[in-house]
Amino acid sequence: MGADQNFDWRYAAASAIDWWRDAGVDATIDEAPRNWLARAAPASPETTQSSVTAPAPQAEPLPDTLEAFAMWRGGPDTPEAGWPGTLIAATGAASSGLMILVDLPEREDAEAGILLSGAAGRLFDRMLAAIGRDRDSVYLAAVCTSRPASGRVSPEIEERLNELARHHVALAAPKRLLLLGNAPSRALLGADAARARGGLRSLNLNLGTVEIGIEAVASFHPRFLLEKPAYKAEAWKDLQMLIGGLES
Repeated sequence: MGADQNFDWRYAAASAIDWWRDAGVDATIDEAPRNWLARAAPASPETTQSSVTAPAPQAEPLPDTLEAFAMWRGGPDTPEAGWPGTLIAATGAASSGLMILVDLPEREDAEAGILLSGAAGRLFDRMLAAIGRDRDSVYLAAVCTSRPASGRVSPEIEERLNELARHHVALAAPKRLLLLGNAPSRALLGADAARARGGLRSLNLNLGTVEIGIEAVASFHPRFLLEKPAYKAEAWKDLQMLIGGLES
């Protein structure tokens, strides 16, 4: 009896439940008796017909022009619409032939109302000047149009944002696409920037029945270059690759 008094039955029961859960048991046995060997009753014709013909829910098609997509991206149906931050639209000239995609707004971008407005933005402007461009002669957009409170996008909406980014790029149809950072590189090329950089990548995007061919270059985000200046030489190589032959 002494041993039984020291035995924690609640702990033992919880351990047993955890063991059964790990083993794949996800439901308890009915309290009422059941004949487990009885053959299941066939489904009624109405039930069978309903299960076969019930249509699966379909997502609303995305706007098929860049102007309409830009309006939709800033509206109530966009994934970031319920967030407390400001939705920041793409800027620049979509007709420039050069699109640049970043991950999400910086902390100071909400107040400025534009992407890359702080220290990373000043470095970005110098990078553009080095290849003979400025913000008016590129098309700058973000995978995520608002900054999450945590600074990170949750996995639950990451794939949806990647889908929207691919659609955005297809609508803009630039000659060259510069992907700054890991999130844009994963969204368009399926790999982090460090693995995807080092060459012009052929990118084929579908816009309805039309296939859009784009050349993409992955590189480091300006905020990364501020933290690790030693990589600026590698980023310069990426920029030269990006602009090479673009004006011809």
